[in-house]
Amino acid sequence: MTLVGIELNHGSHLPLYQQLYDAIRHAILEERLQRGHRLPASRIFAGELGVSRNTVALAFEQLMIEGYLKGKVGSGTYVTDDLPERLLQARPSANDRPVASSKLHKSSRRGRTLSKIILRRNRTPEDVRAFQAGVPAMEEFPYALWLKLTQQVWRTLPRAQLSYGDAGGYEPLREAIASYLRTSRAVRCDAEQVIIVNGSQQGVDLVARVLLDSGDQVLVEDPGYLGARAALLGAGVRLTPLPVDTEGLQIENRKARSSQARLVYVTPSHQYPLGVTMTLARRLHLLEWARRSSAWILEDDYDSEFRYAGRPLASLQGLDTCGCVIYLGTFSKVLFPGLRLGYLVVPKNVVEPFLAAKTIADRQSAILEQAVLARFIEEGHFARHLRRMRVLYQHRQEVLLDAATRELGGLLEIHPANSGMHLNAWLYNHDDDNAQVIARRADEFGVIANSLSDYTMRYHQRPALLLGYAAFNDKEIRQGVRRLAQAITSFRKAKDSKGQ
Repeated sequence: MTLVGIELNHGSHLPLYQQLYDAIRHAILEERLQRGHRLPASRIFAGELGVSRNTVALAFEQLMIEGYLKGKVGSGTYVTDDLPERLLQARPSANDRPVASSKLHKSSRRGRTLSKIILRRNRTPEDVRAFQAGVPAMEEFPYALWLKLTQQVWRTLPRAQLSYGDAGGYEPLREAIASYLRTSRAVRCDAEQVIIVNGSQQGVDLVARVLLDSGDQVLVEDPGYLGARAALLGAGVRLTPLPVDTEGLQIENRKARSSQARLVYVTPSHQYPLGVTMTLARRLHLLEWARRSSAWILEDDYDSEFRYAGRPLASLQGLDTCGCVIYLGTFSKVLFPGLRLGYLVVPKNVVEPFLAAKTIADRQSAILEQAVLARFIEEGHFARHLRRMRVLYQHRQEVLLDAATRELGGLLEIHPANSGMHLNAWLYNHDDDNAQVIARRADEFGVIANSLSDYTMRYHQRPALLLGYAAFNDKEIRQGVRRLAQAITSFRKAKDSKGQ
């Protein structure tokens, strides 16, 4: 038997056996070769095509491995009855009607609570718009350098590293992070205390799994970071909000004194979203409270690298003498969010439980990204990138303040900050509803300006809007300020017309 229509190009860069494999496979898929069709013997087929018998044998072998052909001893080679493509497709159900929602099958109360808190973040527009907070200047990231390092790592990474590894993370990355933290943040740690996680929210989740039981009480900042709040609620704990003032979390609040809390979550270096820095006196008070209460402190140090005046602040963990502080950091703000790498620094006596929890959660973080990041830090690129971004973000804050002075005077009150990636724009009245309405109106004008009350549980501050500036160039900032001014003016006109 012959196979009609198969032609091989001896001048092609593709090997002849690959061309023959492709031609036979296409003939089978197009049903020019039917199921059960017997192919000619390799010796005869090779003679017809003018190629070596080995070329035909290699093509036949690959087609057999992939399930297109099958061999019968003493009989020959045949097209298989069940093609691989058919085996990879699910057979349609006899009932193609859509599944109806059942009133009996609902998410848990915890699930419904989480959806109310976190749903907005999952609907963030793909195109980052002014003034979305918490987003770095991704257009300034050294992508070409990162690609070069990725290629180098992929060529040199031992193949054993591609298997299951240490749940704590890639050892060179843990060592690089520990060295960086000791120098820049006065964190007291060894590499074995560093646990690599997939972003800060997994870090919070692991802390809750290891250190808390369902129903335990946790003290949180109010206002505070929604992601941490959601992760803690997901662990089934009870959250008790504490107010935040110009000195940071009010740990001396009567609710803290009378609580049975097992953990307190804080952002002492740059409180989110108010931006205040916890004073030394308040830090020492917090550490003493944790010692007396046998409670843990989770220190989220999410963007302390971006400080524009004075030396970087020492961490709360560096002041800890009783081993009660868990230190949490992330690369989402300093590099790019899609990297999904962060780290925990945990006391030595709880390293093993954290490794077990990480193993259960997802076994380990992706090795290639860890290896590239380790080299990025070791070769000094990380430090250089931080220096560049610190200068850039300070400039962008100044542009925002200048534009706000010209466009938002009499509408919002904005003050400079010596750290961070966003500013709070305060309303002159004290009506939280106005801030919510203005935020919605701003969205209609193409601007993201979340209301401060979105981050509040009980202790309401003066109404304000959060204005992130790190991710936007001068033109985008000035244009965003103009649109925000238009949104507020539109809101005021609508409100005045209703009052008439």
